[in-house]
Amino acid sequence: MLSPVRWENSRLKLLDQTLLPAEERVLSLSRAEEVAEAIRRLAVRGAPALGVAAAYGVVLGVRDASSVEELAQRFDEAYELLQSTRPTAVNLRWALERQRRLLERDLLRGLPPREIADALLEEAHRIRREDVEANRRLGEHGAELLPPGARVLTHCNAGALATAGYGTALGVVRAAWAQGKLKKVWVDETRPLLQGARLTAWELQKEGIPYEIVVDGAAGALMARGLVDAVITGADRVAANGDVANKIGTYPLAVLAHRHGIPFYAALPTSTIDPEIPHGGAIPIEERDPEEVFTVLGRRVAPQGASARNYAFDVTPHELVTALITEVGVLRPPFADSIPEALSRPEAVYRHGQP
Repeated sequence: MLSPVRWENSRLKLLDQTLLPAEERVLSLSRAEEVAEAIRRLAVRGAPALGVAAAYGVVLGVRDASSVEELAQRFDEAYELLQSTRPTAVNLRWALERQRRLLERDLLRGLPPREIADALLEEAHRIRREDVEANRRLGEHGAELLPPGARVLTHCNAGALATAGYGTALGVVRAAWAQGKLKKVWVDETRPLLQGARLTAWELQKEGIPYEIVVDGAAGALMARGLVDAVITGADRVAANGDVANKIGTYPLAVLAHRHGIPFYAALPTSTIDPEIPHGGAIPIEERDPEEVFTVLGRRVAPQGASARNYAFDVTPHELVTALITEVGVLRPPFADSIPEALSRPEAVYRHGQP
């Protein structure tokens, strides 16, 4: 199974996604600062993968502490550094908070610094394993929603590369393909950084799943021609009312799907749901360097002196979301009822690590 985030020989190994598909290079990181930089420049990306990487990042930040006091200080420094890297993806904060709860528990127990660092490492391993398991379960739930011979349109990359392995939206695709229900995946190229054309296509090609890449503006034409049976995306944060923040360009897909009577699904582990955010308007939206808009694969295409706005995410209102596909099942409207019920279930990843 493809896994972009793993722990080997006391180092965090990340598949550098900025180089794909041309080069498969693995980064070997030993410091929290290196993890933060890898997150900022999108060497690792995708909400679940960011959570896993951050969980390991704090381990790297504290593992050489010689006293409990030093360990606690280093943890706080690594926490703040990592939390500041990507404001929209809630899994990152969720994983860091999970590590903080464990730290506070072990400090109260009076454990020595080495044992606390070992416990934080084991918790990071657990977060990674649980993500893969959750993705497999949500993939099975999502595959049940698709008709035989389904043609699925997806956006950005919500596959194994965006998680600890298997994937969310592509987890549904993988499960449907294994069941013989999938005919094809339409892959949005996903400007400005082409995560669809570079990463989703790379994953699907490796697995022998039929796909075609389309420019972002082609989705409406495909739907009008009757060539799309479902739209499935991932999510970076879901508000309490079911509003979905995801890669920029997702909201127009939901509008088009609604216009053409096509179901729009967001696939995500429950750790991507943020019940403290009442609606999508309260979700912080990352704005990235305009240079990403001016260039394509390192080559400038805009004139010198041009200006640009580079929102990394948009918000799809819950009214346009047919269902949320999670590891505990398919959540349907009204989401104000189905989300709290899902989060209360003991098998929900969201609850893991809580007192």
